[in-house]
Amino acid sequence: MPPDLSTENMVAVDRAMIEDCGIELIQMMENAGSCLARVASARFLAGDPRGRRIVLLAGSGGNGGGALVAARRLAAWGADVEVRLSAAETRLQPVAAHQLAILRRLEIAIAGAAKAGAREAVSKTDLIIDGLIGYSLAGAPRGAAAELIEAANETDAPVLSLDVPSGLSASSGKVHEPAIRASATLTLALPKHGLLSERAREIVGELYLADIGVPPTLYVKLGLENPGPLFATGDIVRLL
Repeated sequence: MPPDLSTENMVAVDRAMIEDCGIELIQMMENAGSCLARVASARFLAGDPRGRRIVLLAGSGGNGGGALVAARRLAAWGADVEVRLSAAETRLQPVAAHQLAILRRLEIAIAGAAKAGAREAVSKTDLIIDGLIGYSLAGAPRGAAAELIEAANETDAPVLSLDVPSGLSASSGKVHEPAIRASATLTLALPKHGLLSERAREIVGELYLADIGVPPTLYVKLGLENPGPLFATGDIVRLL
């Protein structure tokens, strides 16, 4: 198992990527969304997403932005994609708003946070992708995010979460109510502390790790353990 990170560690890594390496958040987001789409296709759609229905739940920040990138990729591969937002479009952070604007231009179906029918939408799908809340979770999910989590948990469709299942504390492993019960989780860069806790195991599902372009030497500069060339043979690694 590679070294794991706290929320504070990941904030420092993201900041160093931008300020020290000149690697922008949108570049990391593209890497994350591309890997997410490939895990979705390979693990849950038998490697062929054509004609398969996928509902993506997207939050207002970087986690949502990664899900929106995956939506674009999967739609290009022939999937029937619908995005469900947990926040008004005016509240999206700039990088997520940029990804949403691309989907608008491509005429991919997008439902706003206030639109009814979320339970019906997720009940008739081959896969749900959870990009609601990442490592920045502060307390239990509420509002539209909580409603989308509850709707996803009520279906039999598999759920693939990005970075951490929404509702799970990335640092402590505390499972809030509600929290996504994922079939699999694709975490980014390095696993987060909370994903490896005993209480999180039942909601994390299978655990995969994606390369978003963090140089191993950056961890050392931040006083963290060098994970080595984790992705030498591929940019997605299964951990559990």
